Amino acid sequence: MDPVIIVGAGPVGLTLALALARQEVPSVVLDEGPGKDEPRLARTVVLREDTAALLERLTGLPVAQAGCRWAGWRSMRRKQVMREVSFEDAAGEGSFDGSGREGTAYGAYGSVREGSPYDSAAPVHIAQHVLTGALRAALAGERLVRIAVDSRLDGIEQEPSGVTAHTRGPKGTWWRGSYLVGCDGPRSTVRKLQDIRFPGRTAVERHAVAALRAELPWSDEALLHRMPPWRTSGPSGGEVVGRPLPDGAWRLDWLLPPGKDLVTPELLVARVRETLAGWTGGSTPPYELLDTGVHTVHHRLARRWRAGRVFLAGDAAHLLGALGTQGLDEGLRDADNLAWKLALAWHHGPHEALLDSYQSERRMVVAARLRAADQALPLLRGGGGIRAYVPGSARGHDALLAEGHLGRGTLGAPGAYADSPLAPRHLEGEVTVDTAVGAPVADVRVTAEDGSFVRLRGRLGRGALLVLLIAPGTGVWDRKHWVTAGIMPRLAAAVTALPHPAELLVAESYPGAPAHTVLLVRPDGHLVTALGGVRPADLYAAAEATLGGPVEAGAEATAGSR
Repeated sequence: MDPVIIVGAGPVGLTLALALARQEVPSVVLDEGPGKDEPRLARTVVLREDTAALLERLTGLPVAQAGCRWAGWRSMRRKQVMREVSFEDAAGEGSFDGSGREGTAYGAYGSVREGSPYDSAAPVHIAQHVLTGALRAALAGERLVRIAVDSRLDGIEQEPSGVTAHTRGPKGTWWRGSYLVGCDGPRSTVRKLQDIRFPGRTAVERHAVAALRAELPWSDEALLHRMPPWRTSGPSGGEVVGRPLPDGAWRLDWLLPPGKDLVTPELLVARVRETLAGWTGGSTPPYELLDTGVHTVHHRLARRWRAGRVFLAGDAAHLLGALGTQGLDEGLRDADNLAWKLALAWHHGPHEALLDSYQSERRMVVAARLRAADQALPLLRGGGGIRAYVPGSARGHDALLAEGHLGRGTLGAPGAYADSPLAPRHLEGEVTVDTAVGAPVADVRVTAEDGSFVRLRGRLGRGALLVLLIAPGTGVWDRKHWVTAGIMPRLAAAVTALPHPAELLVAESYPGAPAHTVLLVRPDGHLVTALGGVRPADLYAAAEATLGGPVEAGAEATAGSR
């Protein structure tokens, strides 16, 4: 069968290529550039716990070592510290389980609305060229991935059995593929060639950006400073964000007033000097200016994310990033969601309901994120009036901004697919655990089939479903003593009978799950269902629903003939 064609060699496209390769699916990446990225410290990304774990799993690179894992977070208003988070202290207190629920202790975080996610893992701040470099290095030895540089797409043709793409340039040619995914950014050629509309709002925020090396009072701590006392003009009196990078470097972002006023070098240097002087409490300390830029945030959402065998992902499908949120986080989640579905279709034949679910799930989550930001923007930035209802308004402006910057709540937490078309219906044995159905599962320690102890997230992304039995005491005894005892033989037989390959794992405990609970987990780490005990019929029905229902007649035979 022909490879998957991936248009665009940014972080999302390269991640998708790696994710497909891990599931034995070949791909061709069409890179319109020369195959390397210009070092720019003013272009950085903040990765949350789930996306950092995804990249570490695919690249083998400890992402925190390539970037800077925040030691803490603080927000200030004028001279007052409004909120502080120490991730080192919080790690042993609050605990994020991927469900949107949390523990009861929050260290220095203060009072938190019940049900808002508390992610004890610190965000990781990394330069984008370092991230893409790590992805390219991982792909260099990957036999199933071919990267075609200097290949600019200018045509797509579809037919029932595949898709053909044409590139121009020195290596212009026709490329034959099974599917095509447009990861080619905001000005996506794929989206334009498929005549997919991209409505939304332009320039909802603008920031002047400077990357510099300086010694600040908050080592490895990110800072949001609203209405700093040395600045009284601009939206809400001004706002500056400082995010640490490795080797004593920092990225500083100043919120600019609405409009298209030119950001001159003189203006930027003045902002740098006054900010550093204000933060250090004296004259401007020594600093080295490394890079500058202007970051403009747009909010847009493609009308369709699928057109036959063509899909959109990342910035080609959506643009967001206001209020501290990170668009790349959602792009990486797009790749994770789409990879296992394309892999299943590639190996076993097209399953339209499964492929359609990519748009249903991911577009729903991103649309909710955009709505939350659009509701909060008038309150936090002024102008346009305050809407009658703003989620989280009772907790204040700083709490809302903390959600965006730290990846929590409606503005930033990983989305759940509660209303997914793949969600099973009417399971008699379903029980409730602390992870909501459709949400990312907690990363608990599990015993694998070979008896080794691993993290649950380490078993994701292989194309197989995961079946997790909660069995207290199994971590104490060697696997050979319990693998044939109690309910294990019956559960193993039920797993073997599933309509798709599945791996049986065992955990001592799981948040909110009583003993003998059985969890079914998708290849991308989202919970399908939790069952009270071994219920083969319910487990089979849930697995079948996760795959989009029974495979169409003839699909397997069609796949095998390609």
